[in-house]
Amino acid sequence: MDGGNHSVVSEFVLLGLTHSWEIQLVLLVFSSVLYVASMTGNILIVFSVTIDAHLHSPMYFFLANLSFIDLGACSIASPKMIYDLYREHKVISFGGCIAQVFFIHVVGGVEMVLLMAMAFDRYVAICKPLHYLTIMSQRVCILFTAAAWALGITHSLFQLAFIANLPFCGPNVLDSFYCDLPRLLRLACTDTNRLQFMVTANSGFICVGSFLILLISYVYIMFTVWKHSSGGSSKALSTLSAHITVVLLFFIPTLFVYTWPHPNSQMDKFLALSDAVLTPFLNPVIYTFRNKEMKAAMKRVWKHLLIYRKVS
Repeated sequence: MDGGNHSVVSEFVLLGLTHSWEIQLVLLVFSSVLYVASMTGNILIVFSVTIDAHLHSPMYFFLANLSFIDLGACSIASPKMIYDLYREHKVISFGGCIAQVFFIHVVGGVEMVLLMAMAFDRYVAICKPLHYLTIMSQRVCILFTAAAWALGITHSLFQLAFIANLPFCGPNVLDSFYCDLPRLLRLACTDTNRLQFMVTANSGFICVGSFLILLISYVYIMFTVWKHSSGGSSKALSTLSAHITVVLLFFIPTLFVYTWPHPNSQMDKFLALSDAVLTPFLNPVIYTFRNKEMKAAMKRVWKHLLIYRKVS
């Protein structure tokens, strides 16, 4: 095999989440409801932040971007998974599999940087309140967002470079409901132990590094809030607890998938399902129910939509 990708595999067979039709039916209802709720909640947040002048601040700017990314996160694998729950024979094309890998890593990379940007925003707001508007200017917010997308795309292209010239000539069965890079590498018709280690080290290093930075940041911010406790400390702690919850929901499944030394297929599926369906649903719920301004803005937007519908 000289040069190029000599793949003879045109599609991959997905084993899915379970072989039990009863459990698949429960998962079908559960996943469909959460998917619709995730899309609705995140679209409403993006729409509310965009049109409501009360939410034109850096914190809500990053929240809207996070919700936009969550729209992508729940749309990469969930629709295909829900559709496959109807089918006994689950397949995905070679191109579709590569596309899933690419977008999963883009979304993951962008979300990590956005979570760090949100932590920095809270640090400035709580620890340097007098300089908040100067530091968190519109230019800085846009630079953070641009950096998030640049790093996400670069990271994903770097991951895809590992499989660009690998030959795939069978087997073509993936014990999952979507395409992920570690399992895909195991199907290549060549020794990929070194590549698997590099992929795990690359993604694991980024995940662990980002998680530790966020953990240290929030510990420092909470210590500052406790040290200078005042009337506004309860509101600050409420906001911080929402941010920390979202960070844990995102990182815990990712850390297990990419750093756990003895991967378990069923555990990986559960964590992947959580990442694909549950986390994008919980993010808007956490930020909405813990934030009075967001709830008020959503009510205003909903009233405007109702009035517009009646008039039209």
